Amino acid sequence: SYTIEMGPKGPQWKESPQPFSCSVEDPTKQTKFKGIKTYISYRVTPSHTGRPVYRRYKHFDWLYNRLLHKFTVISVPHLPEKQATGRFEEDFIEKRKRRLVLWMDHMTSHPVLSQYEGFEHFLMCADDKQWKLGKRRAEKDEMVGAHFMLTFQIPNEHQDLQDVEERVDSFKSFAKKMDDSVMQLTHVASELVRKHLGGFRKEFQRLGNAFQSISQAFMLDPPHSSEALNNAISH
Repeated sequence: SYTIEMGPKGPQWKESPQPFSCSVEDPTKQTKFKGIKTYISYRVTPSHTGRPVYRRYKHFDWLYNRLLHKFTVISVPHLPEKQATGRFEEDFIEKRKRRLVLWMDHMTSHPVLSQYEGFEHFLMCADDKQWKLGKRRAEKDEMVGAHFMLTFQIPNEHQDLQDVEERVDSFKSFAKKMDDSVMQLTHVASELVRKHLGGFRKEFQRLGNAFQSISQAFMLDPPHSSEALNNAISH
């Protein structure tokens, strides 16, 4: 069950009684089926057990989809995107690891997501057979979607109906405004990226050439020129 309590700003999830963190480290290329299949594994170590388990991206993806399926009223951040080509290049591997670390930090700090049984299974199960059993158990969970709300433990305090309705209306207005604003920001940012890749790119190149020319001019006056300044201008 998941407990909702009354905080100074209204209803909130009760904090996890046993907060913990989790590291994602050491991305390593592995093979199976005598080298036919290649993948990257990550060492995942929860602070409250200290025992590492090794997970592939597909395991993170499985957990992500379980979270989406069960917690429809909670925002679950996206995993870093899957990539078909170039996924074994060092830059890509390091970038994905950093994003998985951020994703894991969010999971462990969330008072509800961090207590999900499927998440605990992901963090602690090191046996292949037990992994499959726990995976099936999580996939058969019936307390998903609207049924998830049946697992709530709610405050005993009397709630004023008018106050509750005002809070709900206020949140609806906020959610709509935020959704519209994010869509607008995404559109404007996409347009800006497109322009910078096109016409703006050439303009910035012209500006760079102009600064380069100034740097070259300063270099023609050795007694008074500054190497550090020239390097900064021509960088």
